[in-house]
Amino acid sequence: MTRFGVMKHLKVLEEANLVVTKRRGREKLHFLNPVPIRLVHDRWVSKYAEPWAARLSGLKKKLEEKTMERVFEIYIRTTPERLWQAITNGEMRSKYSFGAVISSEFTPGSRFEMTAPEGGGVLGEGEILEVDPPRRLVQTMVPLWSEEIKREGTSRITWEIEPRGEVCRLTVTHDQIREGANEEVYGGWPMLLSSLKSLLETGEAMDFRPSAETIERWQKSQAAVHSGSAAP
Repeated sequence: MTRFGVMKHLKVLEEANLVVTKRRGREKLHFLNPVPIRLVHDRWVSKYAEPWAARLSGLKKKLEEKTMERVFEIYIRTTPERLWQAITNGEMRSKYSFGAVISSEFTPGSRFEMTAPEGGGVLGEGEILEVDPPRRLVQTMVPLWSEEIKREGTSRITWEIEPRGEVCRLTVTHDQIREGANEEVYGGWPMLLSSLKSLLETGEAMDFRPSAETIERWQKSQAAVHSGSAAP
């Protein structure tokens, strides 16, 4: 393909919200946006189409494996103030964040903590770096839900809200991820943002709460951390 042909195709994908662009100096970076694909999957993909969806996921991984920065974009019919509240209010956050409980003062330098439902222990922690309500929130994140995932270290999450008439564009940039990191570090964003959209537009979040087996695994992992031994 010619350079102009590639540019034309990228423009079509960007207009369809399947590609998110970010300018960095003279560069224009393109990221696949898995959120709308996930929305289509949740509503329409049957078990017979599942292999095709898996292949798309594999294509995404192959194209992005050298760029440990993930950008997710979604449009939500709500106000910037209500969206900001959903991001920073612990009670609202737990409804779409797999049941995890979020606590922070959301001021620069304050601690961020994420704990599992039903006494599952601490799942993650970090620090609030920037706060500009209701437009921008930047924080660090250290995943702690298993010994393996804990070794991935600290990454950074940036929430950006931009009003577009009756809707808001929410862009989440998850960067500073270790190259080759476990996909558990960033793989849950499409489900989380889809559930957030559902909560604000319909009043009901999607049911992405972890299974009893997953909660039990978290509890065992936390017990191993406190005892100083590896989880079985």
